[in-house]
Amino acid sequence: MPFNRPGILFVMTGASGVGKDTIRQAALPSIDELFFSVSATTRPRRPGEVHGKQYFFYEKAAFERLLAEDALLEHAEYVDDFYGTPAAPVKEALAGGRDVLLELELVGAREVKRRVPEAVMIFIAPPSLSELERRLRGRGTDSESRIQKRLARAREEIRAVKEFGYVVVNDTLPTAVRDFCSIIYAERARTALLSRRDIANFLREL
Repeated sequence: MPFNRPGILFVMTGASGVGKDTIRQAALPSIDELFFSVSATTRPRRPGEVHGKQYFFYEKAAFERLLAEDALLEHAEYVDDFYGTPAAPVKEALAGGRDVLLELELVGAREVKRRVPEAVMIFIAPPSLSELERRLRGRGTDSESRIQKRLARAREEIRAVKEFGYVVVNDTLPTAVRDFCSIIYAERARTALLSRRDIANFLREL
């Protein structure tokens, strides 16, 4: 029998270069009815990126207007750029019973957890810092100074792992995607998400 339940807010974060985007892109096609909320950012657009797909790309002044209008669920500064989550699409999806996935930096993830305590927090971890450095250098998109900033920030972020309900180690992509999907499915199956009426109706049919 179908159950009615509120939408679940999933928040994933992890060190820069750990493979958050790759895991998400590989996992989403196999997860039905999971709305991915695209973030806003002031960082420069990379080759192949499209406004509204990877991010909503804004100049700093436009981003500040969003802040002034209280149009962001969270926002954070990361390596000299700003990131934030438009609030309206998230609220609309959750109110309609749809599950929502946010991909955030650590500061933003903490802010969402403060504002939405029931959010499901997922940390994506590298197998080691040396492997993370190798991946960052392999991207070829950052200067040496930015790589060093990202590595220093990564050390701080990894120490926050205990704040999260789940950890996915991105050693091999297939295993990381499997673990990530398993978290989504497990949370959706929790009876705590069902209303008392749903459970009573289910038991009456036994």
